[in-house]
Amino acid sequence: MNKENYKVSAVVKLQKKNTLEHIEDAEKKLKKVRKKLADIQNTMYAEGKYSALICLQGMDTSGKDSLIREVFKQFNVRGVEVHSFKVPTELELSHDFLWRHYIALPAKGKVGVFNRTHYENVLVTRVHPEYVFSENIPTVNSLDDLNDDFYHQRMERINQFEKHLTDSGTIILKFFLHLSKEEQKNRLLRRLNIPEKNWKFSSGDLKERKLWNKYQEYYEDAINKTSKENAPWYIIPADDKPTARYIVAKTILDVFKGYNFKEPTLAQKNLDRLDEFKAQLNNE
Repeated sequence: MNKENYKVSAVVKLQKKNTLEHIEDAEKKLKKVRKKLADIQNTMYAEGKYSALICLQGMDTSGKDSLIREVFKQFNVRGVEVHSFKVPTELELSHDFLWRHYIALPAKGKVGVFNRTHYENVLVTRVHPEYVFSENIPTVNSLDDLNDDFYHQRMERINQFEKHLTDSGTIILKFFLHLSKEEQKNRLLRRLNIPEKNWKFSSGDLKERKLWNKYQEYYEDAINKTSKENAPWYIIPADDKPTARYIVAKTILDVFKGYNFKEPTLAQKNLDRLDEFKAQLNNE
């Protein structure tokens, strides 16, 4: 698997990108990869120089929750933090649109996973521009103010935000789980047909589904304007969940390997006294 096949390094058209790919024995391969990922993360934690931010975006039912569960399940809990961003609270709306994401960033040595991300501010709010009124922005007085320029300015602020983070030692990887409309239909029907899955269904899912084309248009625009070498987007075919999970995990692993994390060594004054310390313990 070559991660470069999924990386956005030129202008892309989502309609031309596959939503279905099948990698043989993806589940078995994922088990091996996530063990290696967990080992590397332990070293990253001990070194304490870098943090990592894994951003997951995708349409409803694209598999974000299960991907997080399966990819990061072997991580030491002290080394990974998952944040799911829902409708902004009153407190969050009283700050700028990036504030709630900034305060959730991972500390050095840790991996942060954003399940839905700061990109909701140029996706959901672009499909439903009336949501922006809740932010009480002085320059926004009507829907006419929420034009393409408004959202493109936000995207540029996001680029600046991510550049600041990577300059400070945060590794950023952004994954768009590219789901077909037909597969979303099948997954929604599954939620309705299987009683123990009913709780996952919301009638709002059907309302948003009617806006599918708008979401695809705005995802494409956002991805093209914010995929940078320091914070690249990867478009992951998501119709087959095991394959999507493996591709994401393998991509993260390959990128992490490039940083050659190293565990710190003891200070020389302590190294010189190792035999003394061992003797003290053995003679207790």
